[in-house]
Amino acid sequence: MQNAASSNSQPPKGFLGRSRTFAGVSPAAIGTAWLWLSIIVLLPLAAITVQSFDDGWSGFWDAVTAENAIDAIWITVLVSIVAALINVVFGTIIAWVLVRDDFRGKGFVNAIIDLPFALPTIVASLVLLSLYGPNSPIDIHLAATKPALIIALTFVTLPFVVRQVQPVLIELDTDVEEAAAVLGARNGTIFRKIVLPSLLPAILTGAGLAFTRAIGEFGSVVLIGGNIPGDTQVASQYIQQQIEIDEPVNAAAISVVLLLIAFVALLVLRIVGRRQTKREELDR
Repeated sequence: MQNAASSNSQPPKGFLGRSRTFAGVSPAAIGTAWLWLSIIVLLPLAAITVQSFDDGWSGFWDAVTAENAIDAIWITVLVSIVAALINVVFGTIIAWVLVRDDFRGKGFVNAIIDLPFALPTIVASLVLLSLYGPNSPIDIHLAATKPALIIALTFVTLPFVVRQVQPVLIELDTDVEEAAAVLGARNGTIFRKIVLPSLLPAILTGAGLAFTRAIGEFGSVVLIGGNIPGDTQVASQYIQQQIEIDEPVNAAAISVVLLLIAFVALLVLRIVGRRQTKREELDR
């Protein structure tokens, strides 16, 4: 019996027949994952960072503090924040409707949520230009304006909040909501006090993903945005401009700034989301 028990207690052999594993994953699998991430993500990031300092620190600083560069970064961050906030509100509403309501065409609506992922972004820019450009059939002319940028970025980042919130709503226990309703709580109070705290980590994650996607977006704004320096030129268009005039170091420097902004945004939202999750667990 002891021999049988000891044989059963031995850890299962992992990949390549080795018995030593880390959290159920073999060292070979972990090494493969790190190798792939290094080739696809880390090495390109390292290469662009090194290139941005080809002219030294002073060259990097001059590149990122040029007037047009600062304007492009500022405009990019501003319109990306607005687009992310819009999608936080309407993305949460859409997720709520898809999960909590049944209606005709629900499957169709659920399918078109992912359309911005599948549709080439340059097509989105062309469609928006046809709708809001000089020949607008609805007589709304927004081409080469900041609202046009916001509309384009809102379109391409729509799925992020919806797809983050939707599974959380599906798994959410409705017993507490029903109990609060029985006790006389209004729908707004139930959502604010009970539902929203549970959804907040998912909403923040979706907002972070939408924001980071927006700051690097190019295709959806290239036609509708106008690319006017200091007005509607976003960072991605500024980077393209620097490459066209044979200033790759400047383009690399602005790319590094965008990477840092995206990293900081995701880090902050992840920390806030974790704290909210821990708070929810303690309240339970």
